[in-house]
Amino acid sequence: MAQPMPKHPNLVGGFAPIQMECDAPDLVIEGEVPADLAGTFFRNGPNPQFAPRGGHHWFAGDGMLHAFHIENGRVGYKNRWARTKKFELERAAGRALFSAFNPMDADPSVVGMETDGLANTNIVWHGGRLLALEEGHAPFEFDPDSLASKGAWDFGGRLEGPMTAHPKIDPETGEMLFFGYSTSGPMSKGMSFHVVSAEGELTESQVFDAPYSSMVHDFMVTQNYALFPIMPLSGSLDRAMRGGPAFAWEPELGTYLGVLKRGESVDKIRWFEGSPSYVFHPMNAFEQDGKLICDVCEYPEAPLFPRPDGSMGDPSKANAKLHRWTLDVDGDTNTYKSEPLDDRFSEFPRLDERRAGLAYRHGYFACQGGEKSATQNFSAIAHIDHELDRVAVCDFGGHMGTSEPIFVASGETEGEGYLLANLYDAREDKSQLVILDAQNVSDGPIARAFLDHRVPFGFHGNWRPLDA
Repeated sequence: MAQPMPKHPNLVGGFAPIQMECDAPDLVIEGEVPADLAGTFFRNGPNPQFAPRGGHHWFAGDGMLHAFHIENGRVGYKNRWARTKKFELERAAGRALFSAFNPMDADPSVVGMETDGLANTNIVWHGGRLLALEEGHAPFEFDPDSLASKGAWDFGGRLEGPMTAHPKIDPETGEMLFFGYSTSGPMSKGMSFHVVSAEGELTESQVFDAPYSSMVHDFMVTQNYALFPIMPLSGSLDRAMRGGPAFAWEPELGTYLGVLKRGESVDKIRWFEGSPSYVFHPMNAFEQDGKLICDVCEYPEAPLFPRPDGSMGDPSKANAKLHRWTLDVDGDTNTYKSEPLDDRFSEFPRLDERRAGLAYRHGYFACQGGEKSATQNFSAIAHIDHELDRVAVCDFGGHMGTSEPIFVASGETEGEGYLLANLYDAREDKSQLVILDAQNVSDGPIARAFLDHRVPFGFHGNWRPLDA
């Protein structure tokens, strides 16, 4: 029988899971949904169906997919859990059996059992498949219309090992590039690099070793290069088996950026070195005058994870700001430069994906608002214009918590389109979909679609056009 959720910071308020799946075909609208906005906005995030075993972490909940279908000025909604092997076993047992980060906390009945993951971090549409992603396993496929779970997808048996939650889709070729980490065993330094054709066929796979075992959440891709950030959020199976944290902040390990020219062997990866820092998400990367430029949300220390002894880090260093990294790939230095672009605490950076890996002007991110947040989340969305060196902000107020903003194009020019985001209203304990004009963010929402429940704080989402 299901037990109450513990009073953990990531299981209350806007983080609190919901216990139902539902369909709401016609949401109440405030404002006017643009007539040229047609498709489905998919969101993914953790939503544990049972109280966790042992300690809990935000990253550890069962995946739940939320879909907002927009067409003819109307918005419909539905949500479904990912019916993973873990989910089905726990549903049958009526309680949690697995522990995501500490194998010592698992139920004896499942010790050593392999699963197909959590499917709780990102959701992408590529090669005619809707794939839910988390970095420890292969993708998990959903039906794009019914949201029915279809199961793990390994590209017809060609993918060995895990896939990152953050693949990159080349806007010029349609290829999807991705990596995996801990590929030679749990918390090992083995990594992989893969390329999938626009049609969804896995065409290239290579393996290599990182300088050390690290949580490598995301990476960067340009027209000619792939960059792998190895940052000192270290993984240690031995530490976990001794009751310590599986992942911990070890700044003495330093930061490495592996640079691989696309099409070449991983034996030719060149490692650049930098000061300790952590990045969950880059905004974009591109090439300019023999240099690689990477715009990232950089933390002085990795948030959400402890030191090796279990103590937590400095909370003043657990906030990211937008930085620009510059690597001179034509030079003889093995270091890179980091400089700030904006002073706001920020995360979940995105862009007009038609400029992914290319020089770009417009970027978008979630950030702190003017009031102290009552939701433990960001309460504003910002648009940075790199050409004008200007940032415009839509501040929703301290009682609101916003998700990552997703760009949807409406014209041929970069930045011409809309931003979509989920907002959580702490006063109502309900969520809403907001639509912003991407070129006039500070004007506020042009439309809102209201739910009768909350969408728990999650991670990432993407757009599938109606004709895709």
